[in-house]
Amino acid sequence: MIRAIIFDLDNTLVDFMAMKDAAIESAVLAMIDAGLKLPREEAKKKIYQIYEEEGIEDQKVFDKFLSKELGEIDYRIHAAGIIGYRRAREAALVLYPHTQLVLMELLKKGIKLAVVSDAPRVQAWLRLCQLNLHHIFDVVITFEDTFKRKPDPEPFKQALERLKVNPQEAIMVGDWAERDIVGARLLGMKTVFARYGDRFGTKNSGADYEIDDITQLLDIITEINEENTG
Repeated sequence: MIRAIIFDLDNTLVDFMAMKDAAIESAVLAMIDAGLKLPREEAKKKIYQIYEEEGIEDQKVFDKFLSKELGEIDYRIHAAGIIGYRRAREAALVLYPHTQLVLMELLKKGIKLAVVSDAPRVQAWLRLCQLNLHHIFDVVITFEDTFKRKPDPEPFKQALERLKVNPQEAIMVGDWAERDIVGARLLGMKTVFARYGDRFGTKNSGADYEIDDITQLLDIITEINEENTG
């Protein structure tokens, strides 16, 4: 019997990379308008290179970018980039289609909900609050809660303990097979691969189930629970 569902956050509930792409595009255009002498595509490429080196949540990316390109931080350009980024981020941070509906249906069924994310605590909560999801989840585990990244089992263990369920009573839903699926399977949880959020062209996810739309999750839970009560 499935009593709890644990979701990854970025690219599973939230279309994080679409938001990131829109925010960087806006930031670069704002910096160019403020005096940055660099072609748009070249600037974006260099910013993403910093993200690849420092991590996609790097909060000093524009400082590093401008220091490298200009030899110093021009604060007119820097401020313009930050404002451009923030404005676009607010508009582009959205849930995947049908996510709100599915979460509400799960709550109606009495299923506990959790998030396990590698994102920094503040950034994860900002996204949840902006999307008005902060009251929906019983448990939210971020990087600072365990200082371990998936597929290390510790974040999953902590979520299960706080949900007060056994691994066999929980499903993990995520878009990154090597982290979300592998980590959950180590503990004996059932797994669902969110193919709609896959950014790696994953051929074999290794998950128990794969979904192209989050609404398919409702059918999976019904199927599992009927098998266990039939």
